[in-house]
Amino acid sequence: MWKQFCKWLLYKRMGWTAEVTQHHPEKYIICLAPHTSNWDFLIGQLYNGAEGLKSNFLMKKEWFFWPLGPLFRSIGGIPVYRQKHTSMTDAMAETARQAPAFRLCITPEGTRSRVEEWKKGFYFIALKAELPILLYGVDYEKRLIRCTKTIIPNGDLEGQMREIKLYYKDFRGKKPENFTIGNAE
Repeated sequence: MWKQFCKWLLYKRMGWTAEVTQHHPEKYIICLAPHTSNWDFLIGQLYNGAEGLKSNFLMKKEWFFWPLGPLFRSIGGIPVYRQKHTSMTDAMAETARQAPAFRLCITPEGTRSRVEEWKKGFYFIALKAELPILLYGVDYEKRLIRCTKTIIPNGDLEGQMREIKLYYKDFRGKKPENFTIGNAE
């Protein structure tokens, strides 16, 4: 019932389409960009519902207040405590290694505002846990969700980050002025 509702709302009512050609193994990281609006979260949740997928996601701890905190946790939210000096990448990688299934969605921009330098935690989690990175893009201009590339981390951070950023160069976020791939071109 929920799956059908999400399909109807996302694809029929809102007019989105999906082009997903990549295999989804039991364990992977989703790199999702551009992230320019809170609408990205809603579109992502509708897509997960429509396709019968479930993935965890990182979100700043400030969003985990009552009543949203229990709701976000129930749908896979993991609060990020930025002021604590802990290695979240090490903890996530260890969790991934131990779990029979692991799916984590991360927005490399780390914020909805324009940033020139993307965060690299998603890459380090995938590298340490030996997970593939599925590149998911959300294009509001085309109303398209696309995943046509997988990156296998090999330790060439600079080269692979450039490759990842270039994948997203033609995607248009809800607020396109808030998205840049920086100096990757």
